[in-house]
Amino acid sequence: MSVSAWLKSVAVRRVPILGWAPQYSTDKLVSDAIAGITVGLTVMPQALAYATLAGLEPQYGLYSAFVGCFVYTIFGTCKDITIGPTALMALMTYQQIIGRNTDYAILLCFLCGVVQLVMAILHLGVLVDFISIPVTVGFTSATSVIIMTSQIKSLLGLKISSSGFLDTITKVVKNIHHTRMADLTLGMVCIAVLMLLRKLKDYKPSKKQRTLSKALWLISTSRNALVVIVCSTVAYFYEIRGPGSPFRLTGTVRPGLPDFRAPPFGTTLHNRTVGFGEMVADLGTSVILVPIIAVLGNVAIAKAFASGQMIDATQELMTLSMCNVFGSFFSSMPITGSFSRSAVNHASGVRTPLGGVYTGIMVLLALGFLTPYFAYIPKASLAAVIISAVIFMIEYEVVKPMWRSSKKDLVATCATFVFCLAIGVEYGILVGVGINIIFLLYPSARPTVHVDKVKTRNNALEYIMITPGNSLYFPAVDFIKTSIGNAGISSKHLPVVIDCRFILGADFTAAKGISALINEFLIRRQPLYFLHTRQEVVSLFRGVFDNEFKYFTTREELESVLEDNKRKEIDSEETHLLNNHNQWRHSMVELNEISCEDSNICQRKVPNKS
Repeated sequence: MSVSAWLKSVAVRRVPILGWAPQYSTDKLVSDAIAGITVGLTVMPQALAYATLAGLEPQYGLYSAFVGCFVYTIFGTCKDITIGPTALMALMTYQQIIGRNTDYAILLCFLCGVVQLVMAILHLGVLVDFISIPVTVGFTSATSVIIMTSQIKSLLGLKISSSGFLDTITKVVKNIHHTRMADLTLGMVCIAVLMLLRKLKDYKPSKKQRTLSKALWLISTSRNALVVIVCSTVAYFYEIRGPGSPFRLTGTVRPGLPDFRAPPFGTTLHNRTVGFGEMVADLGTSVILVPIIAVLGNVAIAKAFASGQMIDATQELMTLSMCNVFGSFFSSMPITGSFSRSAVNHASGVRTPLGGVYTGIMVLLALGFLTPYFAYIPKASLAAVIISAVIFMIEYEVVKPMWRSSKKDLVATCATFVFCLAIGVEYGILVGVGINIIFLLYPSARPTVHVDKVKTRNNALEYIMITPGNSLYFPAVDFIKTSIGNAGISSKHLPVVIDCRFILGADFTAAKGISALINEFLIRRQPLYFLHTRQEVVSLFRGVFDNEFKYFTTREELESVLEDNKRKEIDSEETHLLNNHNQWRHSMVELNEISCEDSNICQRKVPNKS
């Protein structure tokens, strides 16, 4: 490959728009426009709701909804993904700005991008693999419950501030008598309507009613926008024609585009200047966990819509980092791929990532012209939008198959779920990952050791076959050494063979342990052999010890040596017995001679009576 061709391939891989833009057509333009506008109708009410969920003013949701669309169009690899605010990122942001200000959310967005960029450069996307599906299930289910719980106060029209699942439940119960019936009624009606509209897309008219099918699908897809528009209209007419709206409203939304400025590396909090280092310390583990969770969601969405194509995880990681870094310059909170909006994008027939440009333009138009009307959106309707979106994230259906197949995975799921609710989502996911690592390391420390008494192929002799079920590393050395030693002692007269077929690797500690084991067998004069030993394991053992290390690559070779040794042992015993017999005969002859000499002496001493 020439240098120019290599440079071109690298450029296309790192800037994918260079690959698909030359083949762009009018048909793709129309499809992308339809999909982008449809996603725009979905993202606007969600963005307002998620900003509220994050504890920010509503306009920050819109600030977070357009930068990622433009960046992903240039650098993204999956046509279906839409980048923006999500319920999960909003919840994790909320937990970091409780008692603080908006600057913390914007700085967290910037730091997420930096951490993701470092992960991409160092190819650390593999860290995501340590978060297993059971932990992810427990985490997403718990966050769904926390998010729904956090919206109860808006659904009931309560004016309370809370942090965490237990605190929210406690304060809602204490203030339940302050419930505003108008907000509760509106919220419940909105949830019911959203659920019904969601089912519309599953209705399948006859082929002749194709137009009706498309219309129902469009209504179902735009249900969030429709509900919010209707509720806002009702609230608006109450405001201008009556004594005021009976609902708690969103309030004034700052009009216009956000200022382009660097993320805050310092802030003023409680009349005190807080430096960058202290802000990072306040954010704590979220600086690492939030970007990892964002990457986990984004890669999962990319794989779901990849249609069998390979996903460049490093490129996705780098793209997401740029979305967060550039977004922080427009006052964005942390963002990632949205599964619900990506599904809408896919179902709308998007052809290329350019669909995100139309979504971004719609958000910008909303910021420029619609913000005065956002003030009339009832908070109960936004709460209904959030609850209706996250309720389907509770993955209760996996409990039964997990119980049937792997109960230890269910332990990780339940522990993650409980700890996320009890002490916070960051610590909950750490607990889940920790339990998974324990389950992962335990077989390395206590591998299965099968002990069998087997015979050679011609049934000539017996020997003990010991098969460790895992690689031989330092946590398992003492356990395996003790198991083999006990098996040897209990069958002291038989040779012991260690089948190493499952030992794919070893370390220095293991080699020293095996050396001590060989010495124990030498002291007992009991044969110890190794079978099916991999060459790298042999090389490691040879580097630590060499004497009396006997290994074989095939069972036939092993048994041939065992039988030869047995024959030599039998011959040695026969020779020993023959020698003993000859020695005995020689001793008997000597005894007879001595007896004869004694007899003659006696005869000479006794006088003849005659």
